[in-house]
Amino acid sequence: MPGFVAGFYAALLALLLMALSLNVIRLRWRHQVGIMDAGHKDLALAIRTQGNFIEYVPLALILMFFDEAVKYPSWEIHVLGAALLLGRIAHAWGLLQSEGRTVGRALGVALTFSVIFAAAFMALPRAMHGMSL
Repeated sequence: MPGFVAGFYAALLALLLMALSLNVIRLRWRHQVGIMDAGHKDLALAIRTQGNFIEYVPLALILMFFDEAVKYPSWEIHVLGAALLLGRIAHAWGLLQSEGRTVGRALGVALTFSVIFAAAFMALPRAMHGMSL
């Protein structure tokens, strides 16, 4: 049944997003800030970490769901999902440590972009095959 593997990773990534969101809320309460970051570096990093997650993860998951729906092997979807999850954890950890360069950020960007590129290149030929031009 298509969607179970991608759905598994979507659920895990949703939990990670909730953790990132709760961190933003916690810091907003601590600093008594309702909007933006009011100059608090830790809050700015938390907001950016959450925002970066939201910018990239939905597209990766859409591609993974498509790739699974067009019958790519489950193990390939697991590789994409595990890499995406690891990448997002690494990126969040790295960005929450410092606004500068970190190993976590570099690894997170590399894994996230690799997943999006791989999933897109997997989807492209099957999508083109199914289109009526």
